[in-house]
Amino acid sequence: MNVIEYDRIKNQLANLRIDTEGHRVFGVPRGGMCAAALLTRATVVTDSAAATVILDDIIDSGKTRDFYREKHPGTPFVSLFEKGPDDGWVVFPWEVTRDGRTEGSPEDAVVRIIEWIGDDPNREGLKDTPRRVLKAFQEMTTGIRTTDDDLCGILGTTFAERGADELVVVKNITFSSLCEHHLLPFFGHAHVAYIPTGGEIVGLSKFARLVRAVASRPQVQERITAKVASIINEVLKPLGVGVVTVCKHACMSCRGVEQLDSVAVSSSMHGSFRDSGPARAELLALI
Repeated sequence: MNVIEYDRIKNQLANLRIDTEGHRVFGVPRGGMCAAALLTRATVVTDSAAATVILDDIIDSGKTRDFYREKHPGTPFVSLFEKGPDDGWVVFPWEVTRDGRTEGSPEDAVVRIIEWIGDDPNREGLKDTPRRVLKAFQEMTTGIRTTDDDLCGILGTTFAERGADELVVVKNITFSSLCEHHLLPFFGHAHVAYIPTGGEIVGLSKFARLVRAVASRPQVQERITAKVASIINEVLKPLGVGVVTVCKHACMSCRGVEQLDSVAVSSSMHGSFRDSGPARAELLALI
């Protein structure tokens, strides 16, 4: 959690050079309003149409900025901070309550969702649900900051095995992930195959680690399949790589078309599995 102190906020306001006589500042509700209240010389207005500057506390996704730029194209839009990919959850002083809780925290977001669906977040069964939900999301997205170098490093240790040039298949690697369209889970099995080249093989457990590392972030099944195959192809440089995933998706079974028994199959092939019909047929027969 990145807590912003008042001294830093005042320095940012000074750098923006909007606290001058003649400026009419509209603070975007509600963080921008709190920031605007710290101005001493500019005039704070409650109508964005009357403003010479529109002020917000932070640019996150950019949707608020885009809204006001479209609404008032001639009015500058400024913010105290622009959130970067590594900034995490940012907290301003006006978001901290007297009892030390943080308004607008991730837990509060879960509370709002519970209220929105029409349930009572204070009833016994739901009191601790926000904390549990956040913990679950943390567990399901452990790979979100994993880089391609990290993924390649999983396969970094190889072993010399003279004459190793036959098909190797690891079947039924279990994994789960989050559908990036609905943030609902999908889960299933991955089948990973490769044909070693140059007498170099890799420990079989590394494929399970690679699949799980790639899967542990919001995304789509097709991307997992293609990413695992491309990493193996890049690091091991085998004669062929084949990855097939078979998954059930909660976004299909719990909502929408409600297909409880449907599965999705995705494949990605490189080298001999893409170019040779017999090699591909042998792989598919084995899995």
